[in-house]
Amino acid sequence: MADIRYTKEHEWVRLEDDGTTTIGITDHAQEALGDVVFIELPEPDRDLAEGESCAVVESVKAASDVFAPFAGKVLEINETLAEDSSLVNRDAEGEAWFFRMEPADPEAFNGLMEEAEYTAFLETL
Repeated sequence: MADIRYTKEHEWVRLEDDGTTTIGITDHAQEALGDVVFIELPEPDRDLAEGESCAVVESVKAASDVFAPFAGKVLEINETLAEDSSLVNRDAEGEAWFFRMEPADPEAFNGLMEEAEYTAFLETL
């Protein structure tokens, strides 16, 4: 089973077998946003600083930034989202991943919240 962690900005981060990570927004985030109408993704090969705004999700209700969970380089973006941004509403924590990145620090992933921690965090909102 994949190792998935979460951020306080409602992003999920999956650690892949090769040490890279896949990032998207959580079900909680897509429910709060409503119907997603547009997604702006970061450019491949872009270096990101931890906490840097690197993508934007626009819905009928609002626009929301997506932040880099840690420093690293964007390896790939999910081109499917450019054609069908509503995929986020149907499969936010699966096929609607936003981008893949290589962490600058391989240990950075371990600093993110595990599922139980994220669930407890949601209860405080």
